[in-house]
Amino acid sequence: MSQSSEQFLRTLAKAAVKPAYLICGQEPLLVQECADALRAKLKTDGFSERIVLESDDSGFDWDDLYQHASAMSLFASRRLLDLRLPTGKPGKDGSQAIADFCAQAPSDTVLLITCQEWSTKHGGKWSEAIEQCGQMAVAWQVKPHEMGAWLNQRLATKGISASSEALQILLECVEGNLLAANQEVAKLAMQGVTGAVSAEQMRSWVADSSRFDVFKLIDACYAQDLPRMSRILHGLKAEGEQVPGLVPMLGKELMSLAYYAQVQEKSRRAQAQMQADRQWQSKQAQMLRMIDMAGSAYFESLIQQLAAVDKMSKGRVVGDAWVSLHRVLAQWAVLKTKGRVQVCA
Repeated sequence: MSQSSEQFLRTLAKAAVKPAYLICGQEPLLVQECADALRAKLKTDGFSERIVLESDDSGFDWDDLYQHASAMSLFASRRLLDLRLPTGKPGKDGSQAIADFCAQAPSDTVLLITCQEWSTKHGGKWSEAIEQCGQMAVAWQVKPHEMGAWLNQRLATKGISASSEALQILLECVEGNLLAANQEVAKLAMQGVTGAVSAEQMRSWVADSSRFDVFKLIDACYAQDLPRMSRILHGLKAEGEQVPGLVPMLGKELMSLAYYAQVQEKSRRAQAQMQADRQWQSKQAQMLRMIDMAGSAYFESLIQQLAAVDKMSKGRVVGDAWVSLHRVLAQWAVLKTKGRVQVCA
């Protein structure tokens, strides 16, 4: 069974627990919220043991899934196998392993798979198996014309009612980025903002926001402002931000650049594709400038380096995650001309 992320969250509380779940999509915030809601429900229902499995392009051993599915629980009668599959592509062995789990799912185990990438090309035998025995939730990208209603709903949950002018100011601030929008709403709530908000008030509150965030970091990379990028990254570290919290948004941005660079290389129609995807106009200009300076292979290399940074931050690879992250972003922020890229350590 397949649902949108909104339907999934609306019906989760009363739904029976299923053997397997697939939560996927290109909106990290919605994927995270659905996954967190499911984890909370399972914990309440007695699934107190959680085993996290990370699948990536470096060669995940799918025997681990078989072993965990068949092993006796050491700490609880029920457990959650939390499988991270960022690309949404498990490969032949992974597809078979997931399908086998669904065919003979243990009664005391639930499999949750989360993916940060999803399209009609991602599905297959494994996702169909999950739909048959469990639940699939897709976090479809919120289109620009839907952002106003989405943001209004988020504000309403915090008891805030924005005028149309105030809402437009906030929309321009976040430029279609759901994580940024949710962060701004949270900051307004933290400042004690409630009730009706005028355009003047919204402008003041947004302008007063001096907190460093990942969206400013991305903007600095697009602007090729290396000193500003460095300051923001150091500011994030000083504020207690963690590298794993930055990687999803940075990865999503680099994957978009790699994708549109591929389109440009094959058909010279990257801008038309951006328009079809309803990317914001300001974002289109930034992306086109980037992909004109570097090809898809370059951005794919940065994605691989970012994956290594993520492993460092989780103790799986030796190294300083913050230093390595700065190195990756510096390669993005100092692009000069296609084929000639200055790398800053």
